[in-house]
Amino acid sequence: MTNDRALGIQKELRQLANKEIAEHSQRFFQTGKGQYGHGDRFLGIRVPALRKIARQYRGVSVDEASRLLKSEFHEERLLSLLLLVAMFKKANDESRRAIYTLYLENTRFINNWDLVDCSAEHIVGAHLRGGDKRPLYDLAVSDMLWERRISIMSTFHFIKHSEFADTLKIAEILLVDKEDLIHKAVGWMLREIGKRNIETEEKFLKKYCRRMPRTMLRYAIEKFPAPKKQRYLKGNV
Repeated sequence: MTNDRALGIQKELRQLANKEIAEHSQRFFQTGKGQYGHGDRFLGIRVPALRKIARQYRGVSVDEASRLLKSEFHEERLLSLLLLVAMFKKANDESRRAIYTLYLENTRFINNWDLVDCSAEHIVGAHLRGGDKRPLYDLAVSDMLWERRISIMSTFHFIKHSEFADTLKIAEILLVDKEDLIHKAVGWMLREIGKRNIETEEKFLKKYCRRMPRTMLRYAIEKFPAPKKQRYLKGNV
């Protein structure tokens, strides 16, 4: 039954496939040799259509979603994550732990920024809030780019509850990261802290703005007034 339903979803997705959209997505998500999404394959289905399908199949099991997560096609992995997020929100503690464990055991399939960003805060962050945060710190020093992005993006859940300490500690770890996609994610989370508590964000920025990657700083100060933004860019704070 599990395989039949997963196969049915895959069949429906194949019918929605669009070659032109797929080619655009492969360029947008940088799937060329040496790029961060190297080798990823796309069917060519836009996100709103995937979200609609996710609503239709909210009754699938974790096992069925897991089968989709291991697909060679990006959209099937994205659909799986949308389904897992919806399941997690309605699950009991035991089922939430199972989804969280499945997620971290399959990070090799959560291998692009959109896949991380639509799911990490809702599963990893939501599961770890109020408990032991050490798994995030292990992810922050992973050799895998996407696990490091999961570490910082998971803290978005904490930020939304005005809990900033772990975001700031992980941001400090990632200051020396070499990847632009990490710089952007950290800067984004610092900006989100600033929306809720500008003093906390600026305390961190004043300490680190002269050594943090330029992209990270620019993302963090994106909403600052122009004069203040220039002071930070010049290190005059």
